[in-house]
Amino acid sequence: MAGEERNIKVHIENVKKTYQGRTGEVVALNGVNLDIMDNEFITVVGPSGCGKSTILNIMAGLLEPTSGKIICNGKEVHGTGPDRGVVFQQYALFPWLTVKKNVLFPLQMKGIKGQEAEDIAMKYIKMVDLEKFCDHYPKELSGGMKQRVAIARAYAANPEVLLMDEPFGALDAQTRTQLQQELLETWEKERKTCFFITHDVDEALILGQRVVIMSARPGRIKDIIDVDIPYPRDQETKMSPRFLELKNQIWSQVYHEYLEVRK
Repeated sequence: MAGEERNIKVHIENVKKTYQGRTGEVVALNGVNLDIMDNEFITVVGPSGCGKSTILNIMAGLLEPTSGKIICNGKEVHGTGPDRGVVFQQYALFPWLTVKKNVLFPLQMKGIKGQEAEDIAMKYIKMVDLEKFCDHYPKELSGGMKQRVAIARAYAANPEVLLMDEPFGALDAQTRTQLQQELLETWEKERKTCFFITHDVDEALILGQRVVIMSARPGRIKDIIDVDIPYPRDQETKMSPRFLELKNQIWSQVYHEYLEVRK
């Protein structure tokens, strides 16, 4: 997107989050600063317990920061809102609703009904290739299909920012690879601002325009790597010399932080 004027969509300013543990105060985040641009795909990696999910939950409005602030679309985040959609590792579907009704749910909450709602829901159900399963219930779907429904539902709500917390983490390698490709294709069509957490460096690189590396607790941003690999990307991209070079660069930093956790 060279030459394109891009605005700051999310501004994270000196965010700190502490918890009161059994042995005293636990600092989960300590001074996180980041600007995420409009339409940008950011991926986040780091060792377990480094605060990746905490910062996402603060962005989503599910947690309040101890200090600092997050501004999304020019407004400080306090609580959840329709401008931010969230996809978790757990599928978080309503088991009593069909695929179509799950995707229709956020539209109905926004007051969109009738044929307009049906058209929007079907657009995204088709985008994730589940139109043949509209009347199926979650218990009748595979893990990968459930996550496709969750992604379709998030897109149907038309949020300004899509927050994804290891959405493919519980899936087998083949399904994960397939959903990475589908997510890339959807993002290239829709250009939503995405903030995607993963433990997988390959996944971070194949998806993201920038990879944010988090330090061991207390969580801070250790480094931000620009991924100068053009889109469209596919699984063959993972074999390219530049991909492997960036992978080694990121992995060495993540592994160092992992060793810090074990000390």
